[in-house]
This record gives sequence, C-alpha cells and structure tokens, in this order.
Amino acid sequence: MSEPREIADRLLDAQVEFLLAEVTGDRFAEVIARDVEAVIGVADTLVFRDVVELDQAKQTVATIIDLIGGSPVLADMVGVFSDSIYDHIATNNDYTLGQVVDREPVEALLEKIFGMHQAQERILDRLTESPLVATVASKFVDKLINDFMQANRERAEKIPGVSSLMSLGQSAANRAKKAADGTFVGDLAGKGAMFALKRTNNAIREMLRDAPVHSAAMEFWDLHADEPVSGLREYLSQKDLNELVLICYEIAITTREKEYFGLLVDECVEVFFAKYGDYTLAAMLPELGLSGDDIATEILRYGPAVIEGAKRNGVLGKLVRERLEPFYTSDVVLGILGGATN
Repeated sequence: MSEPREIADRLLDAQVEFLLAEVTGDRFAEVIARDVEAVIGVADTLVFRDVVELDQAKQTVATIIDLIGGSPVLADMVGVFSDSIYDHIATNNDYTLGQVVDREPVEALLEKIFGMHQAQERILDRLTESPLVATVASKFVDKLINDFMQANRERAEKIPGVSSLMSLGQSAANRAKKAADGTFVGDLAGKGAMFALKRTNNAIREMLRDAPVHSAAMEFWDLHADEPVSGLREYLSQKDLNELVLICYEIAITTREKEYFGLLVDECVEVFFAKYGDYTLAAMLPELGLSGDDIATEILRYGPAVIEGAKRNGVLGKLVRERLEPFYTSDVVLGILGGATN
C-alpha cells in the first residue's frame, strides 16, 4: 500500500495536469464562457452599494487619477502621440473632415455657444475691469479709425494741393497729442480707452445677438468639410501641436493635484452612487455598454497567448503547483489519505 505522502504527490500531479488542460486549446474558450457566465450569475445577486462603500469608491477613483494620470508612460507618450498624429494627418488624403466629424453636432455646438448670452455678458462685463484689455480695445478702435483715415487720405492726396494741407494737419495733431501726455487731457485718454472698450463690447454683443454669426461659422465649416483631413496641418506646424499638447497635459497634471479637483471627483462619485447604487453588479454591465460575451471575447483575445507562453517556459505549471501543494501536504489531507490506506 502506498504511503499517504506518495498518494498526495500523485494527486497533486493529476490536478496540476487537469488545470493546465483546462486552459489549453479549445477547452480554454469553453472554460472562459462557463466561468464568465458563473461570475455574472453571482454578480446578479450582489447590489453595488452593498459591496462597495462610498468612501472606498472615492479613494479608488482618486488613486486611479493620481497614479495613471501622473504615470511616466503617459508623460513620455504625450509628445510622441502628438507627433505621430501630426505625421498621419500630414499624409492622409483618404478622408475629409466632414467624413470624420458629422455636421449636425458641430452645428448644435455652435448654436449653443452663440446662444449662451449669460456667459457672454459675464465675460464682457469682466473684461471692462481690466485696464490692459481696455488699452487693447482702444488701440483696436484707433486702428480701425486710422485705417479708415488712411484710405480717405490716399484718395484725397490725389487732389492737387490737398496733400500739403493734410501733412500740416497731421503735424499739428501729433504736437497736440504730445502736449496732452501727463496732463488732464492725457488722463482723459485712459477714460477714452474704457469708452473704446465699452463700445467694442457693445459691438460684440450686437454681433452675437443679431448678426448671422452662426450661419457664417457653418459656412466656414462647410468650406473645410469637403477638404482632406491633411489640410488641417496648414493651421498648425508639428512643433506648435506638440507644444500645445504638452501645455494642456501640464495643465491637467497640475490641476489634478489641487484640493478643489478632489472635491469635484468626490461629487461625481456621489452622483454615480445615487444613480447606480441600487443596481446589481450584473445589471451595471449593460449601462457600461458591456455584456458577458464582450468580457469573454476580450479575455480570449489576449489570454491564450499569455497562457501558452507561461506554459512553455514552465512558469504556469510551477505557479499552479505552488498554490496547491500546501493543501495536499497538509496534515489534514495526509491524515485522510493515511486512513484510506489502512
């Protein structure tokens, strides 16, 4: 009669071989289908809020944002991705912009933006609080006036004798402007800048509310919709795109470190719990756009290659044996086997 330890070793060998056979060839697909169905069956008996606590979910989401968002891989690949995308766009003439992006959502987006009058009013009001912006607006208005005056001057100078009179008038205006600097009249220039800003803001308001800005924007879109996607490179150089992507990435990285961002994430988790907390884990899969077949398909997409590689180098068999051996060599099992041999 065999000793209990010898029987245990033989049973261990048999179970290791059995488990390895379960993940070999066509049998692996059958096992995955069976086990995924079983797991979903169990998940259908578990309510989300009963197995996941709100504070746990908040911590998990925060950890994912912190670890993945700041991972070295992402940091290294951001610039590489932008260069690769630019290279592909620069050579792709097979698709037009209209084929890539549908017109309807673009039109809806522009209509919404131009219809956000409250946001427009607030932005324009806050602009009036900036002296620098007022100066820019003043220069903008001055530029329009100067261009208008220059156009009329060029016409007038074609009339004999008028050129000398205009030169005299310009000289006098320059002397008056110089004399006004640092005086009460010069102070009026600052108020003039604010006046110019208000006039500019009013013009913007009227343009956004009354002018066919939305139609003009859609005409601009339509002009590009039938052009190859490669035409987008005319707006940005590869260096510009790379730098813009890196700047946006830096903004995202530094923002996620702020306490306020953490509050926003926590609020999103709370909203998710309020909506889906009473769903079973299985019922949440369709809400995520997943099914049992989708899960099994993705496992079978990568699993066989990984498992076959682990089997070839002996790692998988070694791991299975290490997990099972303590059971078969335990005093309880050896005692049972010893009793069976007596």
